[in-house]
Amino acid sequence: MTDDSNDDEFELGDADAETEATVTCPHCGEEVEISLDPDGGDSQEYVEDCEVCCKPWSVHVHYNLDGKAEVEVAPLDD
Repeated sequence: MTDDSNDDEFELGDADAETEATVTCPHCGEEVEISLDPDGGDSQEYVEDCEVCCKPWSVHVHYNLDGKAEVEVAPLDD
């Protein structure tokens, strides 16, 4: 007998998880598409540089149970 109680939960390795997001650079205001890694966990924080102005951001990613990613970027504190 198997336990099907977790069938409705989102698994981060699921192919339905978002792997890209468009964000606005907090420094130069340009829209930039970034890659996301669902295998990194449902809540992630890391540093990434803007591909337009090269200034660093703090990136916060949170995956919902349906695989949708909520992404926020903020200027990295110097």
